Amino acid sequence: MKKTIAANIVKILILLLAATAQIAVIVLPTLWLEQHSVHFYWLSEVIAIIIILYLLKSDINPIYKIPWIIMLLVAPVFGGMVYIVYGRVRFSKSEIKRSSECISEFRKAIQSRPGSNGILKEIEPGIGVQAEYLLKFADAPVYTNTTTRYFPLGDDVFPVLLEELKNAKNFIFMEFFIIEEGIMLDSIISILEEKANDGLDIRFMYDSFGSILRAPHDMVKRLEKKGIKCFEFNSFKTAFDSRYNNRDHRKICVIDGSVGFTGGFNLADEYINQKTVYGHWKDTAIMIKGDAVWSLTAMFLALWDSSKKEKDEYQRYIPSAKFTYNDGFIAPYTDYPLDDEPVGKNVYLNMINRANSYVYIMTPYLVPDTVLVSALENAAKNGIDVRIIMPGIPDKKIVYMLGQSFYPVLLKAGVKIYEYTPGFVHAKVFLSDDELAVVGTINLDYRSLAHHFEDAVWMYKASAINEIKKDFMETINKSEEVPKEGKKESVLRRILIPILRLFAPLF
Repeated sequence: MKKTIAANIVKILILLLAATAQIAVIVLPTLWLEQHSVHFYWLSEVIAIIIILYLLKSDINPIYKIPWIIMLLVAPVFGGMVYIVYGRVRFSKSEIKRSSECISEFRKAIQSRPGSNGILKEIEPGIGVQAEYLLKFADAPVYTNTTTRYFPLGDDVFPVLLEELKNAKNFIFMEFFIIEEGIMLDSIISILEEKANDGLDIRFMYDSFGSILRAPHDMVKRLEKKGIKCFEFNSFKTAFDSRYNNRDHRKICVIDGSVGFTGGFNLADEYINQKTVYGHWKDTAIMIKGDAVWSLTAMFLALWDSSKKEKDEYQRYIPSAKFTYNDGFIAPYTDYPLDDEPVGKNVYLNMINRANSYVYIMTPYLVPDTVLVSALENAAKNGIDVRIIMPGIPDKKIVYMLGQSFYPVLLKAGVKIYEYTPGFVHAKVFLSDDELAVVGTINLDYRSLAHHFEDAVWMYKASAINEIKKDFMETINKSEEVPKEGKKESVLRRILIPILRLFAPLF
């Protein structure tokens, strides 16, 4: 915790230094250092112009370029310093080599197990095209011989997760964004300790930033003493490291390579409503059993090996059992922030653009880029029933206010928006046409779609889809529909919202 607090203090000091430098070059001309200040100011302008030209030439999404360019034009010293430090992720040659090796091993592991893309394409060519995208750009094949179970609340998945952990015979891999001591985490750690004592391979990974002021500062040492291999992802090293912005937002649990969990839930008591923070906490999860779990296993090992500088023999974790489930086509996938391929966003776009009847969405945050907004608008205008469920009680008021700023344009196009009155919706669910669904960790905001490590499960004609639709309708019944004319905005909100929307892509 001391390291994290120190990291935040240093980052704040850097920003204050940049702001001070910007103010200085404006104020100093009126003082006795006028001549030198002018030279410094023009030098900063030249640097800012060079950065702007670089941005214009690059293939970065224009929506990310605009705020940087405006910042550089208005405040070249501040903007230039912040961009140089945090604007682009930089890797050493050894890191690039290590990452490439891990990606190569991940790809080999995925290709070593047969998928069912060819079968799906023969049965449903249109759906097969969507699955083909996941295979080509996310190394995520679709599998059969897999069964699914959907959980509408964290309260529901928790006892099942504990039971499956108790049944583990060979290994348990767990990876979460937020962990916090309490009923949920303590119950899980107790089982992991017992299994470690029995000689199982137990690995536990959590995000440093996500668990700020939640996880004990010595959590890694505590778990290692219990025989649990543990890793704190992107722990603070230097305030000048732009990678600190790329968090591990994934939620993955793999048991013996045959059972897997993911969804919106983290390992803290508010996720199972044992602690009330923002009213009733509405979250979701998906459990899969069978061949598709292999993708979750490989995802975990790839990030673990890359982070820990280790090299696992993936084949050791292939389950010996043969699965004969018949529950549609399942494709777990992950989205990395460093490969310039917006997998999470494109999967959502494919579902929206190819919907024939409806698209139903649950998301805690609604900060889409112009492409996603246009897709939602066009779908609604074409007669597709587009519905979005948002929280009734926000966890981040500014982000919530930013999300509400998108209401008018979406409502005007015919999108129906609901706010969950009992509390906070943390679910990340997409559903369309009673056939396709995605349940995972990917929010409709820039953090998830561009900056974070994420994961989800894509499903076609799986039994869980009926349960997802039932849950969506039950959640709507507990929600208040936003009127077509939208909500009244104060003068302050009207002034603040454009500024927030302009700089939202950076944060």
